[in-house]
Amino acid sequence: MSADTTNTPGLSDTPPTEGPAALPAVFNFAQYLLSENTARAAKPAFVDDHGTLTYGQLEERVRRVAAGLRAQGLRREERVLLLMQDCCDWPVSFLGAMYAGLVPVAVNTLLTADDYAYMLEHSRAQAVLVSGALLPALTAAMVKSDHEVTKVIVSHPVAPLHPAEVEFEAFLNAHQPLHKAASTSPDDPGFWLYSSGSTGRPKGTVHSHGNPWWTAELYGKGVLQLREDDVCFSAAKLFFAYGLGNGLSFPMSVGATTILMAERPTPDATFKRWLGEIGGQKPTVFFGAPTGFAGMLANPNLPKREDVAMRLVSSAGEALPAELGQRFKAHFGVDIVDGIGSTEMLHIFLSNTPERVRYGTTGWPVPGYTIALRGDDGQPVPDGESGELYIQGPSAAMMYWANRAKTRETFQGGWTKSGDKYIRNEDGSYTYGGRSDDMLKVSGIYVSPFEVEATLVQHASVLEAAVIGVPDGEGLTKTKAFVVLKPGASATAEELKAFVKDKLAPYKYPRQIEFVTDLPKTATGKIQRFKLRDQESSAP
Repeated sequence: MSADTTNTPGLSDTPPTEGPAALPAVFNFAQYLLSENTARAAKPAFVDDHGTLTYGQLEERVRRVAAGLRAQGLRREERVLLLMQDCCDWPVSFLGAMYAGLVPVAVNTLLTADDYAYMLEHSRAQAVLVSGALLPALTAAMVKSDHEVTKVIVSHPVAPLHPAEVEFEAFLNAHQPLHKAASTSPDDPGFWLYSSGSTGRPKGTVHSHGNPWWTAELYGKGVLQLREDDVCFSAAKLFFAYGLGNGLSFPMSVGATTILMAERPTPDATFKRWLGEIGGQKPTVFFGAPTGFAGMLANPNLPKREDVAMRLVSSAGEALPAELGQRFKAHFGVDIVDGIGSTEMLHIFLSNTPERVRYGTTGWPVPGYTIALRGDDGQPVPDGESGELYIQGPSAAMMYWANRAKTRETFQGGWTKSGDKYIRNEDGSYTYGGRSDDMLKVSGIYVSPFEVEATLVQHASVLEAAVIGVPDGEGLTKTKAFVVLKPGASATAEELKAFVKDKLAPYKYPRQIEFVTDLPKTATGKIQRFKLRDQESSAP
């Protein structure tokens, strides 16, 4: 292996050479973003379904939120739960808490009251900023929880508020802007994101004030080369690590404009933003995920190339099948730049680039990050062999809050264990093999579910596919595929089996195929294979 893969240094616990030493001793990320855009006061920073927020208005409102939260008696590093749909009040709330030295805890808007009750207790949040549409779920969570919240601030209320609740605009207007940001350091806790684990409770992932600066510098500027004149639009919501970079850290770091969308990123909702029908601006940069791209390309309302303004398209969340990228490029004339990131690393650390795209791979290490692949014995694996992916870089999370065992398992010295399987190719690019807990051993040989899925979706009739292992009559593991066909299309199980056999090694073809109308997915669009496994194991 060449030196840039670090399979030799992969055995070392040496910390990254790039780190917070490059930032000043006093560094508040919210204050940094605001100061970077002082000269752009009249320029739109965010556009949502309700209107436009300029950089000047953003700064004033951020400082008012900071002052208002401080006035509630909240102290440095206390947590503030942020349960809000994507709108202009989201970045105001997030940055306002950070500006005050508090720690916003951005949570998924698609969870249950039980989930929110757990997060309130686990984070010990002292205040909540919530969208009016989500207030019923929060109220139910507060009833279930023994934890008391000091203040509930409601953005765009949809019903009369109770005395303990205050409307967002009234909260802002009641306080003068805080005159000075909290004197935090790059290593101070800045915010939390809850990981979307496939089993067990989500983990509170703690990131520092310095971490989003690194992702913006290394990926937003370094790889994507975002510009001040860009208009960014992310299908991934701001409460996800991917969406937070796409829709806040990256565009603000260069003075760009961001389109925010509260509703689900369905193809039709996405197309309205692409065409400038809401907000009046067409995005030049779009951040999506493979599941979304598949749905859009199969949608009869897919816009024409000449009707959109996209110069750059990014994908993450799950590996991009080569066929999807090629079809998107053929239609729009723009490559999809595929990469992989994680909540633990905050954003993308392995990626194709706008200048260099190799479909079917996740690309090359992002400069500033180091990649190692290790076998089950912890030793480096050679090119062409599957190994566990480890990352070293300056944006790694500090810890999982109140979870020492998982922290030690994931954050090992200077390295972060991703839980993904990868193969390094001769040109230094990396090919995704699947999640470590999804890998199958068939006839004594590892099979990547993703490889079989990516082959199935090349068939003209297949929209999506998910592959799991099921025991046969003798207790041996065989592959089973769940297939969603395109609207109006048809195919037989034998036809699809033959299609896979023709393209992959014979032992990899799915022995069983079940046609379904949809697949279980996370809010980010990742296929939840564990639910399919649970379904199979509970079947009579």
